[in-house]
Amino acid sequence: MSGGYFCMEPLSFCLLLSAWSWGWAPGGAAKPKGQGYPHMNSIRIDGDITLGGLFPVHGRGVEGKACGELKKEKGIHRLEAMLFALDRINNDPDLLPNITLGARILDTCSRDTHALEQSLTFVQALIEKDSTEVRCVNGGPPIITKPERVVGVIGASGSSVSIMVANILRLFKIPQISYASTAPDLSDNSRYDFFSRVVPSDTYQAQAMVDIVKALKWNYVSTLASEGSYGESGVEAFIQKSREDGAVCVAQSVKIPREPKPGEFDKIIRRLLETSHARAVIIFANEDDIRRVLEAAKRANQTGHFIWMGSDSWGSKISPVLHLEEVAEGSVTILPKRVSVKGFDRYFSSRTLDNNRRNIWFAEFWEENFHCKLSRHALKKGSSIKKCTNRERIGQDSSYEQEGKVQFVIDAVYAMGHALHNMHKNLCPGKVGLCPRMDPVDGVELLKYIRNVNFSGIAGTPVTFNENGDAPGRYDIYQYQIRNSTPEYKVIGQWTDHLHLKVESMLWPGGGSQLPSSICSLPCKPGERKKLVKGIPCCWHCERCDGYQYQLDEFHCKRCHFNERPNENHTSCTPIPIIKLEWSSPWAVVPVFIAIVGIIATLFVVVTFVRYNDTPIVKASGRELSYVLLTGIFLCYATTFLMIAEPDLSTCSLRRIFLGLGMSISYAALLTKTNRIYRIFEQGKKSVSAPRFISPASQLVITFSLISLQLVGVCIWFIVDPSHSVIDYEDQRTTNPHFARGILKCDISDLSLICLLGYSMLLMVTCTVYAIKTRGVPETFNEAKPIGFTMYTTCIVWLAFIPIFFGTSQSAEKMYIQTTTLTISVSLSASVSLGMLYMPKVYIILFHPEQNVPKRKRSLKAVVTAATMSNKFSQKGGFRPNGEAKSELCENLETQ
Repeated sequence: MSGGYFCMEPLSFCLLLSAWSWGWAPGGAAKPKGQGYPHMNSIRIDGDITLGGLFPVHGRGVEGKACGELKKEKGIHRLEAMLFALDRINNDPDLLPNITLGARILDTCSRDTHALEQSLTFVQALIEKDSTEVRCVNGGPPIITKPERVVGVIGASGSSVSIMVANILRLFKIPQISYASTAPDLSDNSRYDFFSRVVPSDTYQAQAMVDIVKALKWNYVSTLASEGSYGESGVEAFIQKSREDGAVCVAQSVKIPREPKPGEFDKIIRRLLETSHARAVIIFANEDDIRRVLEAAKRANQTGHFIWMGSDSWGSKISPVLHLEEVAEGSVTILPKRVSVKGFDRYFSSRTLDNNRRNIWFAEFWEENFHCKLSRHALKKGSSIKKCTNRERIGQDSSYEQEGKVQFVIDAVYAMGHALHNMHKNLCPGKVGLCPRMDPVDGVELLKYIRNVNFSGIAGTPVTFNENGDAPGRYDIYQYQIRNSTPEYKVIGQWTDHLHLKVESMLWPGGGSQLPSSICSLPCKPGERKKLVKGIPCCWHCERCDGYQYQLDEFHCKRCHFNERPNENHTSCTPIPIIKLEWSSPWAVVPVFIAIVGIIATLFVVVTFVRYNDTPIVKASGRELSYVLLTGIFLCYATTFLMIAEPDLSTCSLRRIFLGLGMSISYAALLTKTNRIYRIFEQGKKSVSAPRFISPASQLVITFSLISLQLVGVCIWFIVDPSHSVIDYEDQRTTNPHFARGILKCDISDLSLICLLGYSMLLMVTCTVYAIKTRGVPETFNEAKPIGFTMYTTCIVWLAFIPIFFGTSQSAEKMYIQTTTLTISVSLSASVSLGMLYMPKVYIILFHPEQNVPKRKRSLKAVVTAATMSNKFSQKGGFRPNGEAKSELCENLETQ
């Protein structure tokens, strides 16, 4: 028995005093000469300096067993890579010349607790042992063999294993270089100060995976992690990076128990399906758990639903996807950037049972690889398994593909070798072999040299470490594709600080190139804002920017400026169209037609009156006031053109002046006439003397005095509020902004319009009152009746105007209706006056000239007396021909 205390007697066993018999008791032995030999569950190779090695040669055991099935690639390939590297270094005259590297390689069985027990072998030589109470049976002194001193450890593979081992090795100041552990926790230099690694931390890997998710336009993913440091810290790093980036949300994080119960993986699939929109699943798990997850997905008939994104533990391995190709199709995996080491391929393909006896697990690999048995007794009757012939060859009689971490195992061994070489150059200058300063090797000093190495690795990439012992992040990105029924891992991109991804080269489940979605919410349509779901920034509800709002950004809507409206999809604002009453509009054609006819009729009356200016009919109508009244009528018709013309400074100024002026002139003249008649007949009831101010000059003065009040009011208005045109965006600001219009109009509000026409209305009402008062005068004697009818009709017109004008204030056609109503009302008022007061006279002048003759002149006293008496006998009828008394009365009044 070797590695502990033993006596010279063959049957004597040592009595151990303490619990330090845990792992090293079966580990050490006197070093026999030779290349190397198996030692229990470890490989031991002699050398001047011994390196430790930790490899998952076997998988995790079940049912209480420490170890399970053999891992051909992850275990044997990596182990042989260390042996290959040791051979190269020992045969390199320039690296550690005259110093041979030995090794003590252990099997971790993919379990951290088992690895801890095994790794205690590395610290045997550093433990002080008390042998005073050790006795042999025969009473002789015990022979104590001193185990070899391990100066550094290569490994381990899994992060949880490395963490467990690192906690022990740091106590004894033994540097450790891992070839596969990527957990971010191991970057903590305060806890794992003697740990280094030639693979990048999962912090880089997590960032690379976040960048891949973004490049594939995914923002809602689930995570799946094996319980332990690697899985949990990897997912934690991914979640942290996704939060920092803000573009990726995690739907749920599922953990795979260290010792999963039956049905556990089916339960995991059901849980992942709870967030079915999160089709992408980020996996940080060991390959055994990955395989069982894929099997559960297949049982749940979810082939093609999930898009798996595996970490470097999946990488480009065949074992997790073997016979599960359809479930794994489209999976994206990541692996530290590597190349296949051709020298290792030649080395490994040449290994046989005869030339590789130093690897105690190689015989087991041989049987597993070639499906044969070395012992005839192991063959069962009826079994198809044949006996091994030792003539089988790797790569010829079996498939072979170099495992992905081989390069890193070699780089890790070389990093240790270069550190020792540099240390020897500095501490033992010019010395051949080890000098006293390196016997034993100081672990603290060695760590400094390890952190400062900088050399070109086996693949040509530089090998360096940062202050935390991490290697720089360089990754290859793979996708598991099936082309022509042949599955393969295809490189689709790289990540070195930045992502370079060939999305066009990717194939998805079913062989399609259409990018699958893994999003919580569909993108909002143009003109819609995102209303985030509380606590989940990648999930939102889309809300339409309605009314006069437009989409300011993806989260906010903003109201357009008062003179703008949103475009059709509410993504920006456009100017509101400006409208005005066009000459070609039906709303303008009718008023213009009436105005033209009215102007022509007015001019015809004026021309007729001028032509027959000295005839009795013209004289009797009061020529001066008639011309004033006709001027007012003309202005009323002309106002229509001002109201329809395009509003500008001049047009608006003229509207203010002439809109009320024409009516003021008309009603001032009519009021003067009715007032004169009223005063004459009222005076006639009292005396035969004529009232004051009834001469034509007086009447003109009264008329222009009344008109001047209108002009004074307009002038005050101009001073207080100068005229200008405006664009009114409120009148036609409809609920639907598509129908919104800006109205180009003059700055005359409804209240201003009432004030502008109010004076004319006052004149009209007053004139109507006088017309009512003189209604008892016989029509054969004066103009009171025609004026009365004119005013009654005019009042009816304006009474109809008021509800139409103000009742349509909320109508979309307000501008058209009000303008048309106003212009037609003004024109109708003028037409009533023109038709009732002047058309009969024109008719007599033109068609009955025999009635337009002078009558016998009488004194004013006689005329008034006759008129008064006529009023008394009005029920008996008139005693003069129609118009005779009226003409005579008017003629006499005109001469006063």
